[in-house]
Amino acid sequence: MFSRTQKHFLLKIFSLFSVVRGYNILVVIIAQYLASIYIFAPYLHVKDVLLDVSLLMLVLASSATIASGYIINNFYDSEKDLINRPRKTMLDRLVSQNTKLSIYFVLNFLAIICASYVSFRAVLFFSIYIFAIWFYSHKLKKLPITGNLVSAILTVTPFFAIFIYYRNFELVVFMHALYLFMLVSMRELTKDLENLKGDLALNYRTIPVVYGEKTAKYLLIGAVIITCISAFLLIFYFRIGHMYYFFYASVMLLLVFLLILWKSNKKTHYLLLHNILKLIIVAGVFSIVLIDSSILLNRL
Repeated sequence: MFSRTQKHFLLKIFSLFSVVRGYNILVVIIAQYLASIYIFAPYLHVKDVLLDVSLLMLVLASSATIASGYIINNFYDSEKDLINRPRKTMLDRLVSQNTKLSIYFVLNFLAIICASYVSFRAVLFFSIYIFAIWFYSHKLKKLPITGNLVSAILTVTPFFAIFIYYRNFELVVFMHALYLFMLVSMRELTKDLENLKGDLALNYRTIPVVYGEKTAKYLLIGAVIITCISAFLLIFYFRIGHMYYFFYASVMLLLVFLLILWKSNKKTHYLLLHNILKLIIVAGVFSIVLIDSSILLNRL
C-alpha cells in the first residue's frame, strides 16, 4: 500500500503528465520517426534513420519544446480552463504555478542543448520556435484568425524541423503537410467552438466570439472541402501505397463531421467533432506505414 505522501507525489506526476499532455508528445515522436522513414528519407535504410543521433536530438528538442509550450499555455489559460474543463483544471492545479514555470525553463534549456548537438541553425530554429510559442500563448491566442493560423503552424513546426534536416523538397511532402495543416486548423477552430463559454467570459477574441458560430461553421466547411481535395490529390497523383485506404476513410469521416457540425449547438457536440478530428490525425500517423508495407523488411 502507498502512503499518503507517496499517493500525493504520484498524483503530482500524473498532474504534470496531464499538463504537458504526454500522450500527444508520444504521438508526435512516433509521427516524426515514421515520417522520417516513409516520407522525408525513403532512400535511407530504416536502421540508419533509427540510429541517427542527430535525428534523435531533433526529436528530443521538439518534445521538450512542445511540453514547455503546453505548460506556458496552461499557465496563461488557467482561468479559462477552469470554466471550460473544471475537472482537468483541478487535476492540473496539483502542481503549483511556480513549479510549472521552473519546469518550463528547464525544458526549454534542454531543448536548446539537444539542438546544439545538431547545429547552430538548429539552435536558432528552436530558439525562435520557443519564443513563438510563448508569444502565441501570451498575445496571439486571443486574436481571431491569426491565433488559429499561428496555432496550426506551431503544431506542424516539429515536422518542419525534420523536413529541413533531410532537405526533401518533393511535392508529395508538401501535399502531406497541407493535409495535416488543414486538419490541425480545423481542430483549432472546433476547439474555439467547444470553449466558447470560457472565451466569452474572459474576452478571448476567437472566431466564434467575434464573427459568430455560423461563420465558424462556414469556415470549417471550407476547410473540409480543401482537406478532401488534398486527400484525393494524394490518392490519385502520388505514390502513397496502401495509405489510400486511410485517405478514403478520412474523407468519409469528414463527411460525417459535416453532418454533425451543421446540427451542432452544444459543447458536447463540438467535443464529439473535436474527437473525430483527433481520431483522423492519430490514425493518419500510424497509417504512414501503409505507404510501403514491405519497407521494414527491405530496408533493415
